Amino acid sequence: MLSKQRFAVLREEKTEPPFSSPLDREKRRGTYSCAGCKLPAFSSATKYDSGTGWPSFYAPLRNAVGTRVDNSLSFKRTEVHCRRCGGHFGHVFNDGPKPTGKRYCMNGLALKFNPG
Repeated sequence: MLSKQRFAVLREEKTEPPFSSPLDREKRRGTYSCAGCKLPAFSSATKYDSGTGWPSFYAPLRNAVGTRVDNSLSFKRTEVHCRRCGGHFGHVFNDGPKPTGKRYCMNGLALKFNPG
């Protein structure tokens, strides 16, 4: 069962308020998994502080996420979702750091941190 807030993000594609997630400030080594199905999705090794207020990564784990075009706003974005359960994670942008140049801007409510 998902909390009301997690359900809104993962299943209804809502966005949590910026700077509201403790995962944005998480600095320990570990893995970030889908809060819906527990599929490992991101490594702390690719996490960085983008200054946006959401946990950001420059790359997902291999075969962990899917993407699709999102035209819900007045401009085109690329939505990122869990490969296994389809849960909405956030969006990916082309303004991230090297080596990929990508910024996977994720909702903290969509992820669970597993230290280690």
